[in-house]
Amino acid sequence: MKMFSVAHKTVFVVDHCPYMAESSRQQVECDVLTKSRAQGVIPLAPVSKSLWTCAVECSMEYCRILYDVYPKDKLINYIVSDSEFHILNSWRREDQTTHELMATLAAVGPPNPREDPECCSILHGLVAAVESLCKITELQREKRTALMDTAERVANRGRIICLTNAKSDTHVRMLEDCIQETILEQNKLAAGSDRLMAVQQCDLVLVHIYPQGEDTLVSDRPKKEISPLLTSEVHSVRAGRHLASKLNILVQQHFDLASTTITNIPMKEEQHANTSANYDVELLHHRDAHLEFFKSGDLHMAGTSTRENGLKETITLKWCTPRTNSIELHYCTGAYRISPTDVNSRPSSCLTNFLLNGRSVLLEQPRKSGSKVISHMLSSHGGEIFLHVLNSNRSTLEDPPSISEGCGGRVTDYRITDFGEFMRENRLTPVSEASHNPSGKLPIERAKAQLERHTRYWPMIISQTTIFNMQAVVPLANLIVKETLTEEDVLTCQKTIYNLVDMERKNDPLPISTVGSRGKGPKRDEQYRIMWNELETLVKTHAAATDRHQRVLDCIIACRSKPPEEEERKKRGRKREDREDRMEKNGSKETEDKSWQESEKSVRLKGLLEKDNPETEVIKDSPDSPEPLNKKPRLITEEAPPPERAKGPVTLLSMWTSRITAANSRKHQEFFGRASSVNSKFELYQHLKDESGMDIHENGKTSR
Repeated sequence: MKMFSVAHKTVFVVDHCPYMAESSRQQVECDVLTKSRAQGVIPLAPVSKSLWTCAVECSMEYCRILYDVYPKDKLINYIVSDSEFHILNSWRREDQTTHELMATLAAVGPPNPREDPECCSILHGLVAAVESLCKITELQREKRTALMDTAERVANRGRIICLTNAKSDTHVRMLEDCIQETILEQNKLAAGSDRLMAVQQCDLVLVHIYPQGEDTLVSDRPKKEISPLLTSEVHSVRAGRHLASKLNILVQQHFDLASTTITNIPMKEEQHANTSANYDVELLHHRDAHLEFFKSGDLHMAGTSTRENGLKETITLKWCTPRTNSIELHYCTGAYRISPTDVNSRPSSCLTNFLLNGRSVLLEQPRKSGSKVISHMLSSHGGEIFLHVLNSNRSTLEDPPSISEGCGGRVTDYRITDFGEFMRENRLTPVSEASHNPSGKLPIERAKAQLERHTRYWPMIISQTTIFNMQAVVPLANLIVKETLTEEDVLTCQKTIYNLVDMERKNDPLPISTVGSRGKGPKRDEQYRIMWNELETLVKTHAAATDRHQRVLDCIIACRSKPPEEEERKKRGRKREDREDRMEKNGSKETEDKSWQESEKSVRLKGLLEKDNPETEVIKDSPDSPEPLNKKPRLITEEAPPPERAKGPVTLLSMWTSRITAANSRKHQEFFGRASSVNSKFELYQHLKDESGMDIHENGKTSR
């Protein structure tokens, strides 16, 4: 049903009633030679066109632009309505010319202002327009013949453009109701006919024309859906140049056209042949000629400007000096027919004649700074002028660009092989309608869903992934993207996860990229942490699909949560790796320092053990050794008894404490009370009994 769009058929209905003979009140000067006119000659009075003349001229410009850009597949049917309708041409291709339309319009003539207005109505032409839309064009007949049994799939859509002078908004609604009823009646007739087609969609564009200086009686209205078969929009426009601008905008909207203005065109002056001036020419063409600007967002760099109506934009391109070699081949990415906006102006006529003589003109983007960028070229082929789009980045005739020169910079480690496999797995193939299940999804929808699943997580660069560089993860990566999993698939995924756990237990190396990092890269446990995080990210993107997908994710989470003894083992492994890295970093120097420290430590420990043993202890601080200047003289006393040896294993702390205690006891005279104490109690007044003959006991009691 999308084979033919609304733009395939366009019916112009122009009002030919007496009120269209009214003046548009836009003055046109006929005597422009005011300076060279002789004295005494009366200047010509200005004239004004009628509403009918304005409507015909503007509609002819609409047709001219359409025939220039689309000479074959866009058709126009022209109808004039007064007391009856007059069809000026048919849908046949040989009738689709402005010469044919102008000849028939000349035969129709201007409206008769003395004709009875009650007998004239625009409704005659609107009814005929709906009937004309139901007629089959040559292109539609060819498609229906090619499809044979499925001819009903050929759509029939069209547009009606009505130029009239409506009375009020109520009058407009009455016209819309009339068209709606006519469409329903004609669809009933077309249902049983092979020469007619039912109308699936009709767009009504009603243009209300009124003279300048008067107030409009009809208000503008954007596109509105009247019914599933009919949409309507209303434009209230003053006659004259305003009507010409409106139809120029409508033809761009209806046929997806764009505007380009060629600036700085050098032309010699007619009156002064030795001088030249720069002119501008506006061209209309298909919108795809500016597709690169729209994609890159460089419209501001291409000189986008808004015209006075404010509704359409034009892109400005600068004239370049034309090439003298006409046979030079330029690498183009597209060629589109053009149509001058003001075809009768002198600059447009000079430009078209220049191009039709076999010359080519290069067009560049106007830039304030930087190098010149030539983006388009004007050239003629077979008597028709085309706007060529040049590839300003790289020629399609050259060797294909290196993948390292892509948008991501000089990246050289793209997953090219994996991407080729990805394309093979997601290629589209034709499918017959007989093999399609009507109750299920369409094949194209299934293909889109599969492509979406496969691209949820797909790193493009080798250095940005770990799991896709591991052969051990391939079974899980191929199965997890499936729409549904079987029990066997779940077991395969779990087996893959257990293999990864075993690899981590054995401390096997992983293919971790060291690009952009110093040294050997991350530690082994950090490598596995990165691997597990990426694997969990991959499975999480598909976990919500089914319960079996969730079971795979649960298995990964369960395997990542390790017992405490496993964490302690990995901590010891990290310390060992740190020592190895330091040894490799410092080399033999650190090895020598480490051996010296070990030997020094053993000597010290041996000395402590010897000092703790009184039989083998050698006192360094003997009385014969000289005393330091800042040290008090040591008092010579009796040697304290050695401390009691602890039974069982002796710790390094106890040995150190014993040594300090023994050393301190030799450096000062022991307190008399501590040495003479009995059961940790010292007896006071020991010589009192000898002097007085009294025996003093505790609590102050005496005895003889």
